[in-house]
Amino acid sequence: MKTKVSVAILIVFSLMSLQSQTCCSGGIPLSNNLGLPSSEKGTLLLGLNYDYNNLNTLNIGSENLNDDSRLRTTNSVLLNAGYSITNKLSVESLFTWVNQRRIISQFDNENLDQTSGIGDAIFLVKYNFSNLLGENSAFNIGVGTKIPLGSSTETNDLGIVLNSDLQPGSNAWDTVYFSFLNKSFGFNPSLNFYSRLFFRNTGTNSSYQNDLSYRFGNEFQLFIGASHQLIFFKTLANPGLSFKYRAASKDKIDNFDLDNTGGEWISIIPNISVDINPKVLFMSKVELPIYSKVEGTQLTPTYRITFGCLISIALKQNLKI
Repeated sequence: MKTKVSVAILIVFSLMSLQSQTCCSGGIPLSNNLGLPSSEKGTLLLGLNYDYNNLNTLNIGSENLNDDSRLRTTNSVLLNAGYSITNKLSVESLFTWVNQRRIISQFDNENLDQTSGIGDAIFLVKYNFSNLLGENSAFNIGVGTKIPLGSSTETNDLGIVLNSDLQPGSNAWDTVYFSFLNKSFGFNPSLNFYSRLFFRNTGTNSSYQNDLSYRFGNEFQLFIGASHQLIFFKTLANPGLSFKYRAASKDKIDNFDLDNTGGEWISIIPNISVDINPKVLFMSKVELPIYSKVEGTQLTPTYRITFGCLISIALKQNLKI
């Protein structure tokens, strides 16, 4: 009997998703902001960033429907903290606060759902293989977990629990894998090439809507880019350009695929970092989509802006394992 009820609820949720067309490829930018730079033993790195994600593009597959009646925005404050235990071994954490808003405008009426609060966090252990690909190269690998700190039971004005994609947290433990490759060449040491890979194997929220299970789709991201170091008005700057490929599989409710979730996206990301002083770095980037192919009908990113700073602190007493 319970199985029949679950299947019936699943069908209702799928129909609601098709009608409202509010599922989307957004959310808290955990993976976008991982990967603090390698540093010497005993160095503490602190990063503080603001991230704004605007989703106002409605797609069916790869076709734009030219419908701007639906808008999703995510405002996130992100705190990174990393410590180099040795010159090769380091740990990194990422904590979040998030505000998510969904606005649907139809027939001169506007419907707003929003949530705010502490989001999920990530803890990562990384190892640096320096000069693995010759001089002036670094290769980092990392493994960690996403910790479900955020609430997953926020409700709307009517007391109805909101969908998972609007919740600050996921109520699920994920496994995350990370790698970063950096290389410069002798013909131009100021020109730097890099690649970053991220994979998230998602866990299951076993108490979604009280007695259902919900699992976000696994996520894969690949960044490939280059930056060039130059002096601008006696200040060291690093303008750069990267391309991002992201793929996500469909979400699941009670092990059934959820319509209008999952897809593939390609973005271009111009960015710049500026050394305010030897210990403080300012960073800014804009993410612009150039291709998207979603499953079913979804809101997809229109643009994303991120900026913040990174502080490096050399601790006098090094922590030991």
